[in-house]
This record gives sequence, structure tokens and C-alpha cells, in this order.
Amino acid sequence: MTYRQLIRRARKAVLGAALTAALTAGVLTGTATTSQAATQGPCDIYAAGNTPCVAAHSSTRALYGSYGGALYQVRRSTDGATRDIGVLSAGGYADAAAQDSFCAGTSCVITVIYDQSGKGNHLSQAPGGGAAGGPDNLANAFEAPVTVGGHKAYGVYVAPGTGYRNNNTHGIATGDQPEGMYAIFDGTHFNSGCCFDYGNAETSNNDDGNGTMEALYFGNSKAWGWGSGNGPWVMADLENGLFSGVNRGFNANDPSVSNRFPTAMLKGGPNQWALRGGDAQSGSLSTFYNGVRPNAPGYNPMKKQGAIILGIGGDNSKWAQGTFYEGVMTSGYPSDATENAVQANITAAGYTSGSTSTGTLTPGSRVSLQATTAPCCTSQYLRHDDADTKVVISNTNSASSATDKADATWIVRAGLANSSCVSFESTNNPGQFLRHFDYQLYVNTDNGAGSFAQDATFCPTKGNSGTGTSFQSVNFPTKYLRHYNYTAYIAGNGGSNSWDSTTSWAADTSWTVAQPWS
Repeated sequence: MTYRQLIRRARKAVLGAALTAALTAGVLTGTATTSQAATQGPCDIYAAGNTPCVAAHSSTRALYGSYGGALYQVRRSTDGATRDIGVLSAGGYADAAAQDSFCAGTSCVITVIYDQSGKGNHLSQAPGGGAAGGPDNLANAFEAPVTVGGHKAYGVYVAPGTGYRNNNTHGIATGDQPEGMYAIFDGTHFNSGCCFDYGNAETSNNDDGNGTMEALYFGNSKAWGWGSGNGPWVMADLENGLFSGVNRGFNANDPSVSNRFPTAMLKGGPNQWALRGGDAQSGSLSTFYNGVRPNAPGYNPMKKQGAIILGIGGDNSKWAQGTFYEGVMTSGYPSDATENAVQANITAAGYTSGSTSTGTLTPGSRVSLQATTAPCCTSQYLRHDDADTKVVISNTNSASSATDKADATWIVRAGLANSSCVSFESTNNPGQFLRHFDYQLYVNTDNGAGSFAQDATFCPTKGNSGTGTSFQSVNFPTKYLRHYNYTAYIAGNGGSNSWDSTTSWAADTSWTVAQPWS
């Protein structure tokens, strides 16, 4: 090595150390107090690392310290009116109260997720594609309540069939150009369907071959690749393959995610890519893979096209589910030091679950619903049946199995069809809701349709027997949630169906909102 080469290497080392110190100092300064946290966002950190954001999406907070614009737009079902939901202050958190007020007494969907980078890379309703027709469904605006920095906010809840896209982007990497990205997901909301993605995809809405995508994937699919344990896993969707290493298939270094709020990071450049992840609430990042492009043909060089997708695959594969809170895409290949500083900013943001209360009808609370009909049923609780999708009542007590207790526990959500009412999500089958079909009660996966939202929404009233709470069907207001012969229905007080029997109707339709069994 020549003297000049030694000097050059020393300068690079000093510059790298200075960048790391500057980024770390910026994070520490920006997160010393809640009020200071807004002085710096993830995209400010990426810019300091010379890999600026070219797309920045979040429904929960500003991703630049100076950003004071809209985060997303909602549309109201009653009159089709729309409203932009912004931040409480520049660099701050979402103004959830504005959504609550605008959507009170009805339902809303998220129509646009705005790009904060200034590039205009907004996400809106995805059109159909090669794998599935469209346009896709839009996310219910109330299904993913969360708290960030002590402030109420909402995530983007993707039920199967829901998807967002932008095929006409600016500044997003194409071909083999380097890029980075991160996203924060809900670690409890996933499935094995294809494909819950966020990132770079085809502009054609079709599968255009190996290497035409570079997107983060979250779920427990084993169709192409998987990691250790039972999942879910963070992987890279590079088209025709989910990768967590140099080859498809099993990669032991990719761990199952157990965090409520996982941070997922992906970056790629010429014959080089890396996959990293961590807990968005605390701690540092781990590297799951860092090396050359996959050995299979078509991935080196890459053929990225520069569209942006959320909740779907590049060809509009839309059978996955998940929840997205925030994410960005960068120009250039971020350094580990930059990503580490971004992770510190994320953990300082203060993500926590929406409501931690139990035994109340507050959205986010966990409850069990106890029958009040004496003498038969006061030890019985509403639960889903593991043998099928039907909903029944059965004895549940401290000696019951963990599965039985979980089956009899529900997460209260703001009503999917009316935010003043409630919906009940299964605790051990995330994404599945209590809903009626032909008057009988089932637990089914939310498909994003308006009819499902109606069938899954119940308005609490004073107990029909004078005890507890009754739950009125929002789309059949003369019918209430009832147990009859140990099976659950919506039933009227008299009618042609056996479950409409007037005998014990008032007691059978009255429930105690109890502490959750699970």
C-alpha cells in the first residue's frame, strides 16, 4: 500500500467516524424530551448520511423535523366527503382527533397516504394487475389504533384485498441503482398470503420477471423462502422470490419476529444487498443478511422499475394482511451508521399499543362477553369454535386451557361501519372479526368490503333485561347479539326463526362486559 493510499484510507475512517458521531449526537439531541423529538425525523438522518428520502409515508407522525403538512386523507361513507389529516405541530404526531370528529357516527377509509419528501410519491388505491383484478379495497381508517409519543394515532390496516400503489413516481431507484428503505409494521397482524409488501415494484402491475422488485415483505409465507421458527419473518421480495439470504428456501439467520412493533430495513445496490431488523420500541438493529445478490438468474443486475406498493405484490397479489405505520425509501445505499441512527429515532418516537385498558368497550381494550341468562348460562362466554368458524357460548374459567381462554377474548375496535359503535376482533386470529351471516355469528377475515363492515358492527345499548349491555346490529337495528341453544345469532324479539323466540330473549341478548380471559 502506498503512502497516498494510507492517507486516503485514514481520511475515510475519520469521515466515517465523524458521520456516526454526528448522527448519534443528532438523535440524542432530538430525543432528549418529547418536545425536542420533533426537531429531527428519520429523513433528516438519512439526508445527513447523503442518502436522502425520496418517499416518506406515515399515518402516525411527521418523518421530517420541519414537516407540517398532511399525512393522509380519509373519505367518509355517508356523503363521500374527504379530509386531510395532518400533524398537531410541525415535526409532530398525527391529529387523530380530526379524524375522529370528521368520521363520527359513520365509517371512513384511507384514500391517500401522502409522501412527505416533496417528490409527490403519494400512495392511493391500487389498480388491478396480472395476479388479481381491481381496483383494490381501501383501508378502514379505524382498525389500527396506536399510541405514538403519548398521542393517539391510526395505522394503515391492510385486510386481504386492500392495496395502495403509485406507478408514476419521481426519484425512486430503477435498474440496478442503489436504494434503501425501512418500515414499521404490526408484529401480530400477518398471514401466509402473498404479499404484504412495502417498496419498489413494477410500473406495469404485472410480474415482469426476476429482479424487477425490491420491497420489504412481512408474513409467514413459506412459498419461496423462510427463516427460523414459525415466523413471521422480515424478507425481501425481489419478484418470484422472498429472500432472507443469498438463496431461496430456509435461511437460519432470519429470525421469527416476536415484537409488537418490528422495524424492517432493506437496502440494495449493484451485486450487494442487506436485510436488517429490530424492535421499534427499544434496542438496536440486527443484520439478517449482508452479501451478494441471489444466485438465481435475473437478480444481478437488478431490473427495478420504480413503482411503490403497500400491502400487495408487484403483480397485485392481494391475499395478504398486515398493518403499516410508517416507512421511507431513499436514494443511495444507506450506511449501517445511518440506519442505526434512524433506529434510535424510531425507538424514541414512543410506539405503544392503542388502549391498554381491559374489560371496557374502549377501542383497543380486551374483553370477554359473559352471558347473563340464569340459571343456565352465567358461567358461559362468547367464543369462536375451533372446529369451524361459528361463534358459540361455552364454560370458561381459570382452569380452562389457554386456547379456550383466547377463543373467549376479543379486542374491541371502533365499529368498522360506524365509529360510534364497536367491532370485535379475535385475539388469537388477528384480522378476523365477529360478524353475522344469514343471522348466525361467525369469525371471518375482514375482506375490506362495505357489507362485511356492516355485518361486523354492533352498537352497545343498555342491557335489554336491565342488566349489562346489549349489542344492536348496525344493519338490522331490530336484532341484537343473542345466544340461543349455545349458538350465537342476531335475533329479534319474536319472528319466524327459532332464535327469534321471545322466551328469555331479553336475558339472552344482555351481556356482561368482563375482564378478558386471555
